[in-house]
Amino acid sequence: MLLLIGAFLVLMVVGVPVAISMFVASGLYLLIYGIAPDIIVAQRMIAGVESFPLLAVPFFILAGNLMNIAGVTGRIYAFAVALVGWMKGGLAQVNIIGSVIFSGMSGTALADAAGIGTIEIKAMKDHGYPVEAAVGVTAASATLGPIFPPSLPFVIYGMMANVSIGALFMAGILPGIVMTLLMMITVAVFAYRKGWGSDTNFEMRRLLSASLEVVIVLSFPVLVYVLTLAGVSLNLSVLIALTALVALDWHYDFSAVMALMTPVILIGGMTMGWFTPTEAAVAAVIWSLFLGLVRYRTMTFRTLAKASFETIETTASVLFIVTAASVFAWLLTVSQAAQLMSDAILAITDNPWVFLILVNILLLVIGCFLDTIAAITIVVPILLPIALRLGIDPVHFGLILTLNLMIGLLHPPLGMVLFVLSRVAKLSVERTTIAILPWLVPLFMALLIITFFPIVTLWLPTQMGLIQ
Repeated sequence: MLLLIGAFLVLMVVGVPVAISMFVASGLYLLIYGIAPDIIVAQRMIAGVESFPLLAVPFFILAGNLMNIAGVTGRIYAFAVALVGWMKGGLAQVNIIGSVIFSGMSGTALADAAGIGTIEIKAMKDHGYPVEAAVGVTAASATLGPIFPPSLPFVIYGMMANVSIGALFMAGILPGIVMTLLMMITVAVFAYRKGWGSDTNFEMRRLLSASLEVVIVLSFPVLVYVLTLAGVSLNLSVLIALTALVALDWHYDFSAVMALMTPVILIGGMTMGWFTPTEAAVAAVIWSLFLGLVRYRTMTFRTLAKASFETIETTASVLFIVTAASVFAWLLTVSQAAQLMSDAILAITDNPWVFLILVNILLLVIGCFLDTIAAITIVVPILLPIALRLGIDPVHFGLILTLNLMIGLLHPPLGMVLFVLSRVAKLSVERTTIAILPWLVPLFMALLIITFFPIVTLWLPTQMGLIQ
């Protein structure tokens, strides 16, 4: 265990990439102890990525890239400005609302930070906000991406923990709302203390227009329900409602109705059993192509090819980490390291609340050093069995795990959101880190609520019959 984990940590400290560090540490362990032939390692690598849920990874990444190049992010931003831009600290509130909407399309914090975050930071700087404030609120709001459905970390966790990905998606909605409210309250406090004003004039017409778009989107499931009560089949009801919505949007050219429909289609499709969470990723890509090529006509074949190559590059790096982490996690189990860690934790406490406190501390540290996908793949086989023995629901545990690792994305030395925003805002990593620190307060408050009030996480999937 010391060789395996020690070699991994040493390589990480000297700057070797995470996946290569895990491969080299695993190779050294196998070379010295010879516990398995090489072919077994190859089989473990293939088994790590040979999973139906993992098909969602490239499609959700592609959907986020397509939304960016289709100009959907700009429309979401304009909609958010109309909805909350008139508030004190208006563009900071816009930042949060925009991230909530975009999170229903991409499922990743990085896509959020690099996509709509780029627009938001520039707009806040142009309106006189300190660049540190722009970076801080963008970083905090980017963590919403993997909490609201869809979510790539939930896909990886569900695969590793053998938990319903649909239940995880539904479980993220209420915690995501709690996080959003806490961030908006934080912005209001900053606006009061620093004298931030509104960034657009209050115009009842713009507010009503934005509110009307929300009402139109919410009317979609209502219309489907009414049609089914009238005896129309469910599939035909959805087709009629969707056709009416597209025709209405085409005629009046709303700024964001079709973009707002993305999470409705994904969540509604999974709820009604039309497609699995994995197939929902394909639906997101198809909808993105419809918006870019047909509705808004902002996508060209050149930009489509660019988005595809970016998706291939990102997917390759993610799956490379998954294969390395699969071998590493398997060796942790074979070497009894997982059992030793489990026994050590249970020797400290058998109280589930104390265990969750220790898990939060451990994951916050791990999140600073490990990529999210690698961290999930490594820690789930170690910590989940203990959580189950202590009576902790695996869906609740998955939310705690994911939020901790999202907070880790904001920290050096390996916080990817930190580096993305540092590059976007042209700030040093040190200044970016300092800018983010105040915005960790609402995230830690949300973490405490989610940890110690499981009903926030479990109520919705329980009501929908996804968990018992």
